Amino acid sequence: MTLSISPELTSAEQVLSSLATQAKPKVTDAEMMQAVRTLLIGLGEDPDREGLKDTPKRVMKALQFLTKGYHESLDELLNGAVFTEDANEMVLVRDIDIFSSCEHHILPIIGRAHVAYIPNGKVIGLSKVARICEMYARRLQVQERLTFQIADALQRLLKPQGVAVVIEATHMCMVMRGVQKPGSWTVTSAMQGVFADDARTREEFMNLIRHKPRFS
Repeated sequence: MTLSISPELTSAEQVLSSLATQAKPKVTDAEMMQAVRTLLIGLGEDPDREGLKDTPKRVMKALQFLTKGYHESLDELLNGAVFTEDANEMVLVRDIDIFSSCEHHILPIIGRAHVAYIPNGKVIGLSKVARICEMYARRLQVQERLTFQIADALQRLLKPQGVAVVIEATHMCMVMRGVQKPGSWTVTSAMQGVFADDARTREEFMNLIRHKPRFS
């Protein structure tokens, strides 16, 4: 679900009200569990054997947790933690653990996000940067869209001089199946404002996050 916000929105309250979350789906827990039972039967298993009796419920609960970002409110998440502050130097939160799910195979995406912005009169609580990453990661995703959503949310909320987001991740759909390439990782970036326009600012950010990727 990509962000779609009209450019005329000017206040944080207006932006927050435009970032509506999805309504709870009209599917019951029982229907979801039945779908898992059907999958187990299709795989050649017996969903009534001892080890699998509770598997449909566990899978349902796990998927609901892994996609809880669909039903989280950015307004509640921020809880008013946007502050007026006379600051104009880079704010960077790096190495934010990311756990998401590939929308093509519903397999894990595991990595780290690095998020920076240069304030323009407003700052956000540092923990909220990580929570924004978490909210968008807990959806069925592609890494490119996830990177953009994080950057765009901060840009719309704070209207800073610029925002930069880099995500480094490994995709289990490439490791466990398909080409089966353990150790492969993907880097995506979203640069807005001064980070896109000023090579020196962009390079400062890249230097601050430069390290050997590790997913452990």
